[in-house]
Amino acid sequence: MSAVLLPILPPLIAALAVLLLRRGGPGLALAGATLSLAGSLWLLVRVGGGQPETFLLPGLPEMPLRLVAGPLTALLTVAVATVGTFVLIHAVGYMKRESGLVRFYAIMSLFLAAMQALVLAGDWVLLLATWELIGMCSYLLIGFWFQRPEAADAAGRAFLYTRSADLGLYVAVFMLIGATGTSEIAPSLEAGGSTSTAAGLLLLLAAMGKSAQVPLQDWLMRAMAGPTPVSALLHSATLVAAGAILLIRSAPLLSPEALFFVGLVGGITTVAAGVIALAERDLKRLLAASTASQYGLMLIAVGAGVPLAALLHLLAHAAIKSALFLAAGDFQHARGGTGFDQLEGVGRARPWTFASFAVAALALAGIPPLSGFFSKDAVIAAALSAQGFAWLGPLALVGTLLTGAYMARSLRLLWRGPDETLAVAGGAWMRAGILGLVVPAAGLGLAFGSIEAILDLSMPDEGIGVVLLGLFAGLGGLLLGSLMSAQRLLGPIHQWAESGLSIAGGLAAWVGRPAMAVARGCERLEQGLYVTVLRTGHASLVLANLVRAGDERRINGLIFALVAGVQAMGARARTLQSGLIHHSLAISAVASAVTLVVLFLASLSF
Repeated sequence: MSAVLLPILPPLIAALAVLLLRRGGPGLALAGATLSLAGSLWLLVRVGGGQPETFLLPGLPEMPLRLVAGPLTALLTVAVATVGTFVLIHAVGYMKRESGLVRFYAIMSLFLAAMQALVLAGDWVLLLATWELIGMCSYLLIGFWFQRPEAADAAGRAFLYTRSADLGLYVAVFMLIGATGTSEIAPSLEAGGSTSTAAGLLLLLAAMGKSAQVPLQDWLMRAMAGPTPVSALLHSATLVAAGAILLIRSAPLLSPEALFFVGLVGGITTVAAGVIALAERDLKRLLAASTASQYGLMLIAVGAGVPLAALLHLLAHAAIKSALFLAAGDFQHARGGTGFDQLEGVGRARPWTFASFAVAALALAGIPPLSGFFSKDAVIAAALSAQGFAWLGPLALVGTLLTGAYMARSLRLLWRGPDETLAVAGGAWMRAGILGLVVPAAGLGLAFGSIEAILDLSMPDEGIGVVLLGLFAGLGGLLLGSLMSAQRLLGPIHQWAESGLSIAGGLAAWVGRPAMAVARGCERLEQGLYVTVLRTGHASLVLANLVRAGDERRINGLIFALVAGVQAMGARARTLQSGLIHHSLAISAVASAVTLVVLFLASLSF
């Protein structure tokens, strides 16, 4: 068996086993994720020297499906499997009292397998298939508590926003295949000219939907209606990461014009989403807005022409943000909600969870020697060194400042207040999942040198000035968030930030509501057609029954009359056959006479 399959098959088999056995979901899902992690590490060792591995699958004529593992994709599989494993460990405790666990663990395992296949996809056709699969899984997981109106609405919004943006990916793929004559990703990235620009912009649109970039960020905050382990997996290493991964892998294709718009979208998002996060009153929604802001930083790095910086921040962010979400899940169980009015003082009631949350928060703010310090330093260096895009640097610094501010605010609100707490079932499992991710959140930056060596890439020379700028931005944000309220920091735009910086109702009013109205109209039309068809069918059946009954009466009557006539004729004929010779002779004589008369009359006519 090819090593390329090792990250994919274990969670896929686990998903099927959970569905078939209908029991043992936590153990099977954990086993699948753990084996996927082991397979990913083995794959990274095999391809770390620069020799890729390929596995061919049946596909379109002359276009087989390819799984290709190189240093970049193998490294990403390790990140996906690591986060997935510890999120599932946390989920064992978090979901302990929930129903529908077969469905939950089956979809989570399938989600993990689909993301691994997406990362390893070597051709556009397979990438599209896995892209659709992670979208389906995310819809089902966000709407896991579908009985709750807010969960059903969140799943629908996520579907609408992401599926609308996915159109860009489809058009880009068809353009690239048509221009290059191949569905392989690597050769198709060599397309130049107008095709490169158009395809790059379309790929950006797809990434904006998945990675919740302005103006498509609203769905991500609403997706917090799903279980917290789902949020952790979505935000760190699967659905939301898919957009950034798409742009990182497509970086050779992007023309200067496309890079400009990538950087512009990222810069606007990192500031706008940071402002939204600062004004949030719910911890999970704050972390969701933070996710959009951090992926904005990754797009800044891609737009600056340094996808390596985006990759480093993606890896650090995966560990950091998943740890933050899992800690938020522990707080949620302790207080029965995630609103800051409910969570005040929970940090003192759950000191170990708070300590883990604080480490991850400081890492996200870019405080040394934590991983976020190194990754943000790389992003800021890339932004400041971008040729012709001098505005990227200030936007990256403002995004870093806002990160420190909203994380300091969350720490302050979580610590101050009463320390009452509820009994938490499955607390040991949740703490194990949190601690498992806090370790890479803290120390992953120390491995960035090794990662650069594996990828055979290096960052531009940063200089002490760049390092100090990033450090001061992070520390300044922490200081502001600790000393000042969100209202004072944001001033007149605070209320606008609370509404998500929407203009005239935002896309929800301009796109979402009209689209839902059209959908509801189509539903009513479908129902009307359905009722009409049923009524028409019922009338046809009644008419057919009437016709059948009439036909039966007429045909049966005719047959019965014919039979009666034959029987009557037979009875009369039978009376003539008496068996007496003189009767037979008399009948013969009469018949002969009648015949002679007929012949005579006939002869006269001639």
